[in-house]
Amino acid sequence: MEKDTKKNVKSRIVSAAWQLFYEKGYNGTTVDDIIELSGTSKGSFYYYFSTKDELLNTLSMILDDYYEELEAKMDPKMNSFSKLLYLNYEMHTMMEEKINMDLLASLYSTQLVSERQSHLLDRNRNYYRLLDQIVEEGQKRGQIRKDVSVSEVTRYYAMCERALVSDWCLNKGGYSLGQYSRECMPYMLEHFKA
Repeated sequence: MEKDTKKNVKSRIVSAAWQLFYEKGYNGTTVDDIIELSGTSKGSFYYYFSTKDELLNTLSMILDDYYEELEAKMDPKMNSFSKLLYLNYEMHTMMEEKINMDLLASLYSTQLVSERQSHLLDRNRNYYRLLDQIVEEGQKRGQIRKDVSVSEVTRYYAMCERALVSDWCLNKGGYSLGQYSRECMPYMLEHFKA
């Protein structure tokens, strides 16, 4: 129970921070703003984070929390290939609407030059667990090719998602990320359809 409470406090801080980063920008958001919106205390904030900057490394938490929500909404009987397209569209629509594009571009670029392991590539994330599960299910159902490993299909899917987000950032959000993903991702994944 204590572990769940701690996760809940940290999760509230992270969620509040990203909401404020979107609404006020990163530089316009203070630690006090985050504490107020999250309903926590300075002690709680500094227990989990030494600085506001450390919150920038929590994007994967925000994304994984949303993947959990999407997983709960998905019809288990839905075609596995369609599940992958659904996750992509919904996630990219949420990113377009709730994550500041400049901040996202900055995070992606720092991941390229960082000497530390990228949080976005961490195979222990819920994201990769969910994708592996859907791909494996699709292979068992005969909806996704079996001659390619689950990890290879998942790696390719994740790469396509990052490519779409990177292109959207490079184009300064000049089009709808969700709509563009809805149009492109089926072509990008067609190779794996059984």
